[in-house]
Amino acid sequence: MDNLLPGESSKILSKTKLRFRSLKLVDFNEDENLAETPYGADYGRLSNGLTYYVSTNSTPKKRAALSLVVNVGSVLEEEEERGVAHIVEHLAFSATKNYTNHDIVKFVESIGAEFGPCQNASTTEDETIYELFVPIDKPELISQSISVLAEFSSEIRVSVDDLETERGAVLEEYRGRRDADGRMNDAHWAVMLEGSKYAERLPIGLENVIRTVSPEIVKRFYNKWYQMQNMALIIVGDFPDTQSVVELIKTHFEDKTPKLDPTPIPRFTVPSHEEPRFSVFVESEAAGSVVGITFKIPTNWMKTVKDYRNFMAEDMFFNAMNQRLFKLSHKKDPPYFSCSAASNGLVRATKAYTMTSSCKHNGIIESLESMLIELARVRKYGFSEREISIARAVSMSEMESEYLERDQIQSSLIRTYYTLHFFGKLPVVDPEYEAKLFKTILPYVSASEVSQFSEYFRTSFNCVIKTIEPQATATLDDLRSVVLRVNALEEEGSIFPWEDESTVEEIVRVEPTPGHVVQQLEYPIIDATELILSNGMRVCCKSTDFFDDQVLFTGFSYGGLSELKESDYFSCLMGSDIAEQTGLFGHRAEVLTDMLADLEIALQLVYQLFITNMQPEEDDVKIVMQKDEESIHAEERDPHTVFTNRVLEINYGNSIFFRTMKMDDLKEVDPVKGCEYFNNSFKDPSTFTVVIIGKIEPTIASPLILQYLGGIPRPTTPIFNFEHFDLTSLPCTYPSTVIREVVRSPMVEAQSSVHLCFLVELKEETMMEDKHLIQFMSKLLETKILQVLRFKHGQIYSTGVSMFFGGNKPSRVGDVRGDLNVYFSCDPVISSTLVDLVLDEILRLQVEGPSDDDVSAILEIEQRTYEIELQDNYYWLEMIMSSYQSRNYSGDIDASFKILDEARNNVRNTLTPSTAQATLQRMLPFPCKEQYTVVILMPQ
Repeated sequence: MDNLLPGESSKILSKTKLRFRSLKLVDFNEDENLAETPYGADYGRLSNGLTYYVSTNSTPKKRAALSLVVNVGSVLEEEEERGVAHIVEHLAFSATKNYTNHDIVKFVESIGAEFGPCQNASTTEDETIYELFVPIDKPELISQSISVLAEFSSEIRVSVDDLETERGAVLEEYRGRRDADGRMNDAHWAVMLEGSKYAERLPIGLENVIRTVSPEIVKRFYNKWYQMQNMALIIVGDFPDTQSVVELIKTHFEDKTPKLDPTPIPRFTVPSHEEPRFSVFVESEAAGSVVGITFKIPTNWMKTVKDYRNFMAEDMFFNAMNQRLFKLSHKKDPPYFSCSAASNGLVRATKAYTMTSSCKHNGIIESLESMLIELARVRKYGFSEREISIARAVSMSEMESEYLERDQIQSSLIRTYYTLHFFGKLPVVDPEYEAKLFKTILPYVSASEVSQFSEYFRTSFNCVIKTIEPQATATLDDLRSVVLRVNALEEEGSIFPWEDESTVEEIVRVEPTPGHVVQQLEYPIIDATELILSNGMRVCCKSTDFFDDQVLFTGFSYGGLSELKESDYFSCLMGSDIAEQTGLFGHRAEVLTDMLADLEIALQLVYQLFITNMQPEEDDVKIVMQKDEESIHAEERDPHTVFTNRVLEINYGNSIFFRTMKMDDLKEVDPVKGCEYFNNSFKDPSTFTVVIIGKIEPTIASPLILQYLGGIPRPTTPIFNFEHFDLTSLPCTYPSTVIREVVRSPMVEAQSSVHLCFLVELKEETMMEDKHLIQFMSKLLETKILQVLRFKHGQIYSTGVSMFFGGNKPSRVGDVRGDLNVYFSCDPVISSTLVDLVLDEILRLQVEGPSDDDVSAILEIEQRTYEIELQDNYYWLEMIMSSYQSRNYSGDIDASFKILDEARNNVRNTLTPSTAQATLQRMLPFPCKEQYTVVILMPQ
């Protein structure tokens, strides 16, 4: 839990906390400008107009985050160019003056910096950004990376062949956006920005332009707008000094000649309107009923201390508003299932305050009315001092975390800050000065100052209301009537003050008697300590210094739904949903939401989880049933549901564990049985292993662990007590022949999805190595399939390869069976042809093997990913959990971890093209064309 209680609310303060609490306040003038020069950067401009930012940062170690930021987006396109800004972004990775045939992608992968959709570049209405995240432990890598970005800036090649190859990938990206959500979002965008050029300049462009645009038009756009004065190069990384990097920038960029008479970039505005606009969508494939309200306001760039104070007040407004909306969603007969408010960037000149709710069928009007009334209530009465004090505490906690981890911030995030600075959106200031300024201002941000933001949420100015329904229940006249009715209630004073719920002062009503440590074991390999507590619970603690304000923990007990009779499966599956709605920590969620979590509170909640006896309340069960009913109906409307269900049925058999819940299943759910199962699952601490990772100070953590984990009472007789190796495997029936099937589903716009599956067998005698080998083979196949289908044939946007071994019994002995899955979307007309191309490529790899470069690339990608993971708490949490759950675990997690780690090293040291080829023959069916399944989703 990485948010800690501020001030005196916390019983125990660590030394790191005191560093923040002791910060002195500062004198300030609200009209004073914040720093114009970005803090921490070697910042300047070359003679040709290119702006650069270079900053040293050691998180993560031996890595650099680079970006070429171009102040050019789709809003600059003419009618015949609609989509060209995005096409240019694609072409950059295809070919440039010095890199051809997707050599840039090969370079990126060769140094372990994965290439992927939305991973290396993005295009918006106002800007285009190219990003690289590269290792820099070899001197030449930073120079090569800068040279790639230099190519993007002025040397992108636009030949007929290049353009033809990329059209298919862009068209597939376009097609992927034409699902229910994409269609509605695009239509709503046009309504929101009506009257501005932005309304007709979505970055994806027009299908006709993508299909037919000429190389000459693409070149014209590129040459016109990609000018040095419109760009910034940003480099943040773990290098010893910035000056040597600046010299490399000059080497690669200074010879680029600026255009003598460049076209200035125009600024586009969004016109205002007084009457609310309405986007009413009846969408047969919609996931559910949704109401959204958008209030457009001019973007207020942060320049002065007063702007910073407004930003603080705005943040507190949304925090307080969302607390209210959450509480409303948990009342009896709530107006919606969920609702939240947020501030979002819309386009450069305009931002949006939004409020969005999901509701039951036929609940649009009630939901909209509730949202508008709550906004009117804040305008009339404001937030209470208590609500503001909670919002203030949350803000202080967030700033405290930012300050404590100011030296551990990721390079990619600092790169984002400099990007925003280049666009004039955000000053980059000294983190210590910001923390002092924040602490100084925060106590003076009043309830009225925060509540004042509700004035922006008036339907009489720049308001757009969007509704989505699978079947029409609310008309345009209904929506207008709601707006008029709520406005009338506000004017006549018929909206009453907010009635807040009682709060929880103490989570634990009766302090538990602390347990004691029965046994303490040290594990030097993973640098962790294991405690066996007096109630039988096993607790593993690993202290790290990756983040000064982050502690993560999780726990598990063997058993689960696989041990149930199938007739009880869905009832017990829903037990956790019912418990969460009722309040699984002994208090209702809407009451706990006002509390900030530190380690002590988190452990108190775990204690409450074990001692609370859940009883299904009728109103809570009704809400959960309504949500699940809506979810089932949404799945039935989704054209992909019949496809997904058929994939599962073909590959695993007709098992209850491998299919989605249906209405008949929901009708048979027994809430009492579900809660009883949930209660029994969290009753015996002796069956649980808990892992805690992060900035742990033993003098603080140990007493808390003994009191709240050690204090959990142990039942006199076991309730659930499953042994690791006695669990039941899931019933899977893997096909042993070739199955090719087309599933046809009604859909508004034609799309096709492909799922190709191969049986995989891992042998007992080489199990640990095989687990790593199949991961390497998955990456190899994903890379090679992308090369064939996208880079060679230009027919897909992306592909994925994954594995599933979840059906196996976790035994110490025996082989393991699972499957390897390949999936992609494509043009329905060519789906079967692409399947054959994939099979051809996999068979080629089985017969001929991969190249040396192929193997080197996947080894490099895995190694670079591993180096980053070693610096991450989440990775260690997962690895220690895996060590406990490994088939090799016999009471010593060091030994278990060592086996896993040695297996990885053995695979890395022995992986060659020939061993990769042998692995593909051994683990997959060989030849692959003789045993596989493929399911293709096609329009009806």
